[in-house]
This record gives sequence, structure tokens and C-alpha cells, in this order.
Amino acid sequence: MHLAQFNIAEAIAPMDSPVMADFINNTDTINALAEKSPGFVWRFTDKDGADAYSVRAYESDFILVNMSVWKDRESLFKFVYQSEHVEIFRRKKEWFAKMPKMHMVLWHVEDGHEPTVEEGKERLAYLQKHGETLHAFSFKSAF
Repeated sequence: MHLAQFNIAEAIAPMDSPVMADFINNTDTINALAEKSPGFVWRFTDKDGADAYSVRAYESDFILVNMSVWKDRESLFKFVYQSEHVEIFRRKKEWFAKMPKMHMVLWHVEDGHEPTVEEGKERLAYLQKHGETLHAFSFKSAF
């Protein structure tokens, strides 16, 4: 089994605005860091293999989605909180609104499974409605 993660963020400005420029300018670096990180398996991209910013999973053009699969919880945790990613993560208030509900979900997937956006949305909605279970959980759980 591998670990899938899906998260959403609400941009405070259009992606092509000067406000979002530094975020966009760091995207390739962060994606490359993820892809070379121990335990990385797969990340969601658009149909052309580029960043998924053009994918509209929700009605708002300002809601961005991110999804990836990792070997295990420890690998994902190290990437998010103990790599150069943390520098960008700390700056999220510059680019994204505070989300009123849980905005990241984790779940287990079979090796080789590439989850869909609909699957990620369903898991996140489940977590928001029911709390943490084996079906949908966060870093706070030991599932």
C-alpha cells in the first residue's frame, strides 16, 4: 500500500497576477524537489503533464488542487515539513486564503493506483463531514 494526499488552496488573486508570481516562479523547483524526494511515487498533472493549475475541480477558478502518492506517511511528512518545501509552505499566507475547513486529506491506495481528482474530492469531503477514519485522515492520525 502507498499513501495518497489531496489538498486544496484558495488563491487570493488570479494565477497570472503579480501577487501570485513568486508562488508560480517556485512551482517547478518544488515539484522537482518532490519528485527526487525519497518515497515519492507520483503527482497529479494536467493532461499535458504540466502543473494542475488549469484543472478546475471546484466551481471557483481560485481553488487549486494538489495530489500525490508517496511510499509512506514518513516520506510525505519529511518532504512537507523537513525539506526546502517548508520555506514555501511558511509563505502560504502571501498567496492563499485561510481555509475554513480541513483542506488536506490522506488515504491508502494500492501500489500503482493513481487517484483521480474526484477520488480526492470525495475523500476530503468525507473527512470534513465524518472526521478521521481509515477512509480519510490527516497527519494527526496513525492510520
